[in-house]
Amino acid sequence: MNTLFRRGMDERSASAGQPSDTPLQAARMGYLLSQYPAISHTFFLQEVLGLRARGMQIETASVNRPDRARAELPAIEAAEAKRTHYIKDGKPVRALQRLLEVVVTRPDVVLRGLWAVLTMAGLGVKERGFWLFYLAEALLVGRWMERRRLKHLHVHFGGPVASVGMLTSMAWKIPWSLTIHGPEELLNAESHHLRAKLSRAKFVFCISDFCRSQLCALTPQSEWEKLMVVRLGVDPLVLTPPSRGEAGHLREEAAKLVCTGRLVTEKGHRVLLEAIRLLRERGVALQVTLIGGGPERESLEAYVHANHLTKTVSFTGALSHEQTLAWVRRADVFALASFAEGIPVALMEAMSFGVPCVSTSVAGIPELIRHGVDGLLVAPANVLELANALESVACDAGLRRSLGASARQRIIAQYNLPLNQELLAHEFRLKTGSPMREAAFSA
Repeated sequence: MNTLFRRGMDERSASAGQPSDTPLQAARMGYLLSQYPAISHTFFLQEVLGLRARGMQIETASVNRPDRARAELPAIEAAEAKRTHYIKDGKPVRALQRLLEVVVTRPDVVLRGLWAVLTMAGLGVKERGFWLFYLAEALLVGRWMERRRLKHLHVHFGGPVASVGMLTSMAWKIPWSLTIHGPEELLNAESHHLRAKLSRAKFVFCISDFCRSQLCALTPQSEWEKLMVVRLGVDPLVLTPPSRGEAGHLREEAAKLVCTGRLVTEKGHRVLLEAIRLLRERGVALQVTLIGGGPERESLEAYVHANHLTKTVSFTGALSHEQTLAWVRRADVFALASFAEGIPVALMEAMSFGVPCVSTSVAGIPELIRHGVDGLLVAPANVLELANALESVACDAGLRRSLGASARQRIIAQYNLPLNQELLAHEFRLKTGSPMREAAFSA
């Protein structure tokens, strides 16, 4: 597997015109995120720590403060929060002072930023006003990067945080790049002005072939080479299946089905509950746990009560990542009935544990799960197909073992986080690095 991975990296290096054995040092880099740390985006934390472990010099900035109080953060997230620069730090007077400092000392930067906002195509009067707020944040981001001697800016997602990133690049003349996940920015490409962002980015990482295909539709063919697929992943050495003793329970018991994700419409929880109701009518025993919080919880709980599913379905609310993983690891089946996705890390985690997954054939999910091999896929919003697939897995221990074993091998081969982070670091070095070794700097 390592030989194949190294061969793939060598092929990418050759295509980029850079010998694979040339020592490169990536530029000192700023990572700009909308909210960091955040319980729903633990892959940000894993990516930043993984790249630093591979010698990259990365500092983090976040537009918003963490989604929990500092005292509620696990130690590793608390340490990240301490070293992260927050644009909205709850001290508006200090932020205003910093903005005035930029206006006085760098009028060229401010004028370039204003020109970028005023000439941005497709903005209405109200939206242009919002972009002036983005510019204020961009001025602060650039000021932070200049003071920290950061030479490149990288942004995850193509929405408002990417608007700030693009304006930072344009005003401060700092090269920038993107990682696009989907589905939100792909479904709202026009309102997010994604074409302009793709055009101005030095390079763009896509988490799936599907994602790249959608970006190809938004960019001229001459720019397709800067769109490259670098997959996310999980660490299969950390997320290991339970032992036979841990997992063993009588098959007369109800199969344990777990679903994780925010309780929002596009995650398809209502469809999942309708399928569960249908399975109960068929006499299929399931014990269902929905992990996550969100605006749809009240309506979903009302459906459970109205259809007498309270003994079958339970809601945990939002849990820590560690608590969530503990639930998933002991599950018999993992279900995700989403209408729109990128490639969910939640599915990768379940697959690494060897838990058979039932999901939908949308966006990049079929790249992760091969139907009938690594899991079962159904049409989105199709209650009958979902119920039939869940019944097949819940009632066939042999099928569960086969799908689970293949799923774990799929993660090891294609969605292995350490290997994919090595590839990501390699690509950052190719695209931002210099053959001259740079001096280390203190964080």
